[in-house]
Amino acid sequence: MNNLPNLDDLNIFLQVAKRASFAAVADELGMSAAYISKRIRVLEQNLQVRLLHRTTRRVTISEEGERVYQWALQIFDAVQRMGDDISAQHREPAGQLRIASSLGLGRRFVAPALSELAERYPRLDIRLDVHDRLVDLIEEGVDLDIRVGNTIAPNLIAKLLAKNRRVLCASPAYLARQGTPKVLADLGSHDCLVIKERDHPFGIWQLEGPEGQESVRVTGGLSSNHGEVAHQWCLDGRGILLRSWWDVHDSLQDGRLVQVLSDYHQPADIWAVYTSPLASSAKVRVAVDFFRQYFAERYSLPD
Repeated sequence: MNNLPNLDDLNIFLQVAKRASFAAVADELGMSAAYISKRIRVLEQNLQVRLLHRTTRRVTISEEGERVYQWALQIFDAVQRMGDDISAQHREPAGQLRIASSLGLGRRFVAPALSELAERYPRLDIRLDVHDRLVDLIEEGVDLDIRVGNTIAPNLIAKLLAKNRRVLCASPAYLARQGTPKVLADLGSHDCLVIKERDHPFGIWQLEGPEGQESVRVTGGLSSNHGEVAHQWCLDGRGILLRSWWDVHDSLQDGRLVQVLSDYHQPADIWAVYTSPLASSAKVRVAVDFFRQYFAERYSLPD
């Protein structure tokens, strides 16, 4: 049969279908948009179908293209699993390992860990993407998500990497100026630094306290989707912050921040999240094992 699709062309089609843009895929792959368009035309000729509808402003996938897209996902998943199985047999993880994480955790902890992982396993081709949202591991082709938070979809597999919690804190200057909250309801009259990050509900803090779980609605003049920005505002005395212990413990230790309402916290453990059992992927297995050791050596909650 002489009209079998070229796998490289099929991969290009997958990327274009996901991003709805020839230019974005060309930029990511280091190719010209004209070349990307040419490879899509060749694929369409081989399959004798129209895969994409093109206009001057947008690219949309056709009905036939949607069928090809679903088949292509299965093909590349099978190729990936074949490579993983072979790598596992040789006990040497190899190939591309795509990891996702949140902005702050990804920069401060995951990126340094991956630098060491790359040195230990030089045949791994590691890519780290940081997001301010939860990623769809299957749809976006992500092997492993290192995330903070204990709400994990039942179709995913999760392994605990480190215990963690979010705590309330403020600078001494802010507390001197605005007073220290005595009960949870007091937060409603304070300037709170609200973060919209991944799956956190915006403007509502759900906390564990002496009476169990409680919620409080908070507002303030400053908000951001980046936790490190809010952390800096807190250091500047702009308000009260709810932030992971891993992010603020240095500031608390040296007195630049003070914990408030210490009877309240938000459970927010650090997890490795993936879609298939570790036994099926050598590269994901060694990465998860490495992260567990890495966090255990460098990270621990106070008693």
